[in-house]
Amino acid sequence: LCREFEEQNLDTNRSGDVKYHKGFASDMNTPGGPIHLAMAFNPSHLEIVGPVVEGAVRARQDRWQDHPGDRVLPVVIHGDAAFAGQGVVTETFNLSETRGYKTRGTLHIIINNQIGFTTNIERDARSTFYCSDVSRMINVPVFHVNGDDPEAVVRVARLAFDYRRQFHKDVVIDLVCYRRHGHNEADEPAVTQPLMYRKIRALPTTRERYAQRLMQQQVLAAADAEALVETARRRLEQGDPVVPHLLDSTGLARKHPIDWKRFVDGNWDEAVPTGIDTASFRNLGERMTRLPEDLQVHNRVARVMAARRKMVQGEQALDWGFCETLAYASLLEQGYAVRLSGQDSSRGTFFHRHAVLYDQEDGHSFVPLKNLSDRQARFVVVDSLLSEEAVLAFEYGYATTEPDALVIWESQFGDFANTAQVVIDQFISSGEQKWGRLSGLVMYLPHGYEGQGPEHSSARIERYLQLCSQINMQVCVPSTPAQVFHMLRRQMLRRFRKPLIVITPKSMLRHPAALSTVNEICEGRFHAVLGEVDALDASRVTRLVLCMGKVYYDLVEQRRNLGIQDTAILRIEQLYPFPSAALVQQLQQYPALRQAVWCQEEPRNQGAWYSQKHHLEQALGAAVELECVSRPGQASSASGSLKVHQAQQAAIVAAALGVSGKP
Repeated sequence: LCREFEEQNLDTNRSGDVKYHKGFASDMNTPGGPIHLAMAFNPSHLEIVGPVVEGAVRARQDRWQDHPGDRVLPVVIHGDAAFAGQGVVTETFNLSETRGYKTRGTLHIIINNQIGFTTNIERDARSTFYCSDVSRMINVPVFHVNGDDPEAVVRVARLAFDYRRQFHKDVVIDLVCYRRHGHNEADEPAVTQPLMYRKIRALPTTRERYAQRLMQQQVLAAADAEALVETARRRLEQGDPVVPHLLDSTGLARKHPIDWKRFVDGNWDEAVPTGIDTASFRNLGERMTRLPEDLQVHNRVARVMAARRKMVQGEQALDWGFCETLAYASLLEQGYAVRLSGQDSSRGTFFHRHAVLYDQEDGHSFVPLKNLSDRQARFVVVDSLLSEEAVLAFEYGYATTEPDALVIWESQFGDFANTAQVVIDQFISSGEQKWGRLSGLVMYLPHGYEGQGPEHSSARIERYLQLCSQINMQVCVPSTPAQVFHMLRRQMLRRFRKPLIVITPKSMLRHPAALSTVNEICEGRFHAVLGEVDALDASRVTRLVLCMGKVYYDLVEQRRNLGIQDTAILRIEQLYPFPSAALVQQLQQYPALRQAVWCQEEPRNQGAWYSQKHHLEQALGAAVELECVSRPGQASSASGSLKVHQAQQAAIVAAALGVSGKP
């Protein structure tokens, strides 16, 4: 511990973090046998680590099939002001009894020092008598105990553990104490709480109180008390373990080991075969569309499933919902678990997924992906409670603990993900650089300008791209069903575990041109850049439109309508890490190229333009002029008027194709 504080083991390849944020893990012997202890890495954003811990615990419970919750126990330590003040605490309590997130009881310990940095508890820090009162929402028992009485604290701790073990419910210990020094090393608390700290500084320490009590009971002599202190100090200075039952790194043989080393030096562009053979396509397709005879699904769902059966037989082109489901099915058959959670995720906000089917007579449900075969891996789909912050943090914790599961969090609309911004900033984008924590978490962010206004149009792509550096995560914008199939399989089959941000479609889910073939599934792969699809004479192409996502289909349709032959259209399907080599390879087809346009639906100050401009210029070279065609820069993400939206969209497409001026 002392060596950690002296920073003797520095890793200059990472940014690292301050010592107070670092996690740790060790094994120790107990009367009940060896136990593994893990302390989570956490930022200074108070209470956000709570749901991360819950996710990590749930992953272990799932891996070990610890359904009663007897083998893995979450313990979360809080501050009194933060416990009462941070909304994520309430969100996490709300998770605790739900099917997809329960961990069979958490022990909460509130270090109640009766002050919030400099905030007065009685008048300003909360509106309840006890700091623990927010836990009443799920009727959690609370034990209030005097922190200056060690024996009472031990007694209450045992009682709380026994309660959790017996009832598998959350329990709270309110450890009423005080902060002897300031909030940090430089803080002087008497400036704002002079009377409180006058009293505190007149009090003996907890150790002194307890030693005096033991001496009065003739349990301990004064010399023995001082000798114990000196022995402890000496062992700390020498770097010796102060826990007598600590085991070395090989002391605890685990039944379910997880090897993260295989992902440490992985490359994002590692070539792995993601296609499946035609026999597997047919077999999986039949099994994932086979329903029990007594299941009476809704008529609209019946039509979806009938269409999917035609896709399996090669009678109909493949749509997004089919290919996404097929990706999950193929991974499950290969032994990779799949966990998908979010608001409305089982059906899909936009009615495309139908991972859970409901009988219209009695309401019972059937999950095709849970019924593929006896040897398949675990499939879980969760319609989450209406929370983004705690749920995304939970899924991050799960993904950092289970590398062999495809863990996906889906935002109802990408616009709403910013209520979980702290998770994105402090964990997903920077957890590896700060703490060396790998995560393969996938985020689905529905995005697209369709006239629905500023709250249902933009996933704020620019914010994710601003966070990208040091190959910390991936940002993809797949525009075909085959692309999402190969992208999801690639995420698991590579020896590479980094977060994947997926800008998913809405109306494009059912676009008549956004379809794929069986051959693209079986013989294809994920393409970071998709080339021209029409039979243009490449030697005559002088203008190039680069774009991403839904606007591509508007551009192609208009180009065909106008009979334009000198303008090619390329799609950038992976925005980060930027696929420079793949783009250059596509550009080599056009020797007469003189003009290039980056076309985006988003306003100029948003979207991908500012983060992609230098990549595009480098690939195009100095001889090709590059400009941006987009909506004008604006503070809001989109217009609330459908007429304005339609006019803007038409102007963008026309300008990108060079048939009008800038929009």
